[in-house]
Amino acid sequence: MSTQLAVCAEMVFLDLPLIDRVRKLDEAGFEIELWDIRDKDLAALAATGARFGSMTGYSHGSLCDADSAHEVVRTARELIPAAKELGITRLVVHPAQLIDGQAATPRFRATGDMWLTAAKTLEELGRLGEEHGVTFMLENLNTILDHPGIPLGRAKDTLSLVKGVEHPNVKMMLDLYHAQIGEGNLIELVRAAGPYIGEIQVADVPGRCEPGTGEINYRAVAAALAQLGYSGPVGMEAYASADSHAAIAAFAQAFEPLLQPAG
Repeated sequence: MSTQLAVCAEMVFLDLPLIDRVRKLDEAGFEIELWDIRDKDLAALAATGARFGSMTGYSHGSLCDADSAHEVVRTARELIPAAKELGITRLVVHPAQLIDGQAATPRFRATGDMWLTAAKTLEELGRLGEEHGVTFMLENLNTILDHPGIPLGRAKDTLSLVKGVEHPNVKMMLDLYHAQIGEGNLIELVRAAGPYIGEIQVADVPGRCEPGTGEINYRAVAAALAQLGYSGPVGMEAYASADSHAAIAAFAQAFEPLLQPAG
């Protein structure tokens, strides 16, 4: 079984309405990924017939904050019907709440209580996911450039949490763009994360554009994933450096080693 490639519709073909971006990506053979779906016309999106892969799976609260962690679970439950309307089974959560991409309450040191609260909240999300047939994916974030003040954001932290919870409906959204900025050593990282990965997201560094525009050797990463037998989804969460058609083509080319059926 070969992997499925997905593209975040929030970041390419930005001169077009979202519905037209979705159609273009679907016509090109990609699964569609979305961020916050609360302001979107779900019926119109579903009517496109496109395959939707993931979306943000909560709207409020912080996974690691005892005062608001219950809001993560509550809002996750509220969003599940929308996910089902679009056929989405992968819901993304973050280590702490983001508002317009920034830490709602910046914390520059993770305490033991934060670790325990995050693990407990992920366990609750796992039970919720099992009940509704969805998987919650904890995404690693970089705190150097894009998301300062997010505790437990490094890939090694998110992996430790997912491994500790060890629930089939809790996986890791391994974002290699964030990991490269914060940690590097990407091939060893994907080997270590292995069975705990629910999806891999990619963008190049610097610039957060498509593979081939920066320093990451994504063909080498793809070859390592193929060697590991990885067949899960890979999503491009990246801006187009110029033409969006060229950007998604470069993405597909970089991950060609994963598109070949296993022999």
